[in-house]
Amino acid sequence: MDTFNIITQAHKGFAYLILLSGIIFLVALLVTMFGYSGKIRKLLRVSTLVTMILFHVQLIVGIFMLVFSPGLKGALETGTLMSNATARFSYVEHPVSMLIGVILMTIINKYMKTHETLAMKIVIMGVIALALFAYAFPWARVFPSLVA
Repeated sequence: MDTFNIITQAHKGFAYLILLSGIIFLVALLVTMFGYSGKIRKLLRVSTLVTMILFHVQLIVGIFMLVFSPGLKGALETGTLMSNATARFSYVEHPVSMLIGVILMTIINKYMKTHETLAMKIVIMGVIALALFAYAFPWARVFPSLVA
């Protein structure tokens, strides 16, 4: 098995973990937001930390995937990177959306460490981070039976 296939399988495997941790984070965030006191509980702190760590690992694996990608090199050589919708999504929109999501999750994690109550701006950031993740997630590649 070559390096690119190993990195691709790792990237795909982490995607499942991020889906699970993202769902747990969203549920904990909404429960805290709609809770009576709005106090940040341990579940939200831990789910934020785990989601942030998985986002960072996924970003690093994704960067390695871009570096070793034969598709990116081919699209750059032929000049079709931005004109081809599939190449643009895979090599531009997906990495940029995920990078912004990682940055937002890092800000949220820092907030969770230093504050006792949840602010609406953090809830909005969390929803935006997960929305960017959902937008950039290649659903058809990961769950081909659901999309087909």
